[in-house]
Amino acid sequence: MTKVAIVYYSGYGHTTKQAEAVRDGAAKKATATLYAIDKDGNLPDSAMEEIAKADAIIYGSPTYMGGPAWQFKKFADASSKPWFAQAWKNKVAGGFTNSASVNGDKFATIEYFWTLSQQHGQIWVGTGLLPANAKANGPNDVNWSAGFGGALAISPSDAAPDEAPRKGDLETARLLGARIAETAAKFAA
Repeated sequence: MTKVAIVYYSGYGHTTKQAEAVRDGAAKKATATLYAIDKDGNLPDSAMEEIAKADAIIYGSPTYMGGPAWQFKKFADASSKPWFAQAWKNKVAGGFTNSASVNGDKFATIEYFWTLSQQHGQIWVGTGLLPANAKANGPNDVNWSAGFGGALAISPSDAAPDEAPRKGDLETARLLGARIAETAAKFAA
């Protein structure tokens, strides 16, 4: 069965909720495992070895000050060992992020993930979703924030994780997870 690794950092719980939605979507088509980066920027023991066995790696982090959290960057720096061995080459990749603002420069975080994936020789998969951009659309609609390179979510600064990300952002994350799992299965076949 196709294996999907979801590597993410969450500062306040909102990104965990988004990561779980990505996992739920991927799990419809593959074995999907969450790898949470802790507050010190570390993964659990043996996580890097397990990630190397995956067919797809999905990256996630909140967007802080126009980029991923430093904890995620620490993971990215630690990925130089698999990079040197080309252990992630030809694996499918994708990403997701959220911030309190509607824009919040979230694309810069997705672009960071994309660059990381390209350094590893991975194959990037975006959302493949049309935006919900009519007057009638809002936060409960799929791809309301119009993310094409990755799943974008909005978690207002005064919202608890049980309030945000909202329904549409979580469904967008589920659809991204499913698309990446489907794509990885095609490459693994």
